[in-house]
Amino acid sequence: MSFTPLELSDLVRYHYPNLAQPPVITPIATGKFNSSFWVEADGARLVLRIAPPRDAVYVFYEKEMMRQEPQLHELLLAQTSVPVARIVAFDDSQALIDRDYMLMERLPGRPWSEALHVDFDHVLRQVGVHLAATHRLTAEQYGYLGAHQPMLPQSSWVDAFAIMWHKMIDDIVAVGYYDAAESRMMRQLLDQQLHLFDRPVAASLLHMDIWQQNILVDDAGSVTGLVDWDRALWGDPEIEFAVLDYCGISEPAFWEGYGQARDRSPEAHLRQNFYLLYEVQKYIVIYHGRNGDANGAQQKKRQVMDMVRANL
Repeated sequence: MSFTPLELSDLVRYHYPNLAQPPVITPIATGKFNSSFWVEADGARLVLRIAPPRDAVYVFYEKEMMRQEPQLHELLLAQTSVPVARIVAFDDSQALIDRDYMLMERLPGRPWSEALHVDFDHVLRQVGVHLAATHRLTAEQYGYLGAHQPMLPQSSWVDAFAIMWHKMIDDIVAVGYYDAAESRMMRQLLDQQLHLFDRPVAASLLHMDIWQQNILVDDAGSVTGLVDWDRALWGDPEIEFAVLDYCGISEPAFWEGYGQARDRSPEAHLRQNFYLLYEVQKYIVIYHGRNGDANGAQQKKRQVMDMVRANL
């Protein structure tokens, strides 16, 4: 769905009713989930993000996940130096438009994906520092704990991850890419190794979507923002590392900044295989539902099955 200039202007004016001039609103080309726009409003530089419709096809934790961002941004701003934007307004009433949306202050810089001339290792070290600070924030319970409530909070990581794994498989079954035998096989894989996840680990705040597009940098290569916290999860940092592996972030310079060596034990390696499978499986649903790309979804399914045969 496209939005008319009047609709977008009305959203901004609702929160800035005394504007002397009409807001200038420009689409942001990056971003694959929300519709995002640059906003200039009487000198204020903002970002407007509009969520997809609530009846779209989602991975279980994606539905209404924007709802958790205001609290997360507030927490990060209060307790860390991680560069996140101040959220000016969040509205899930759908009174003005049939979508959830939020307005936030625009951070300086541009996506790292658009500034490839900057020093790669310099950026990765900073990302490591910021993610280490993020992971030091902990909760009493595990799982997706945000206001979107995609699962019940759990008192242990092993219970939380088991729920997450089975919900992911439920989603893939629902869109028709796992049959009964494949669903059973994927569930049994985790059941057979579940003891590996039953260990004392803090419920750390995890971003779960760190890649070049969600890292803002300035011309000197300083990280000016980590954006898109809507997929955030509370749990084992090792699952964050799987996303970093997938996105090419977990290079030596990242670990220098992170300041803590990665567990290289056989048990950690097996957990990492499951965490990477959790990450890759979501794309079956995303390609099918968001992109309408059945061929892409089938390719992701083949990738998953290849990973199972090679690693589990």
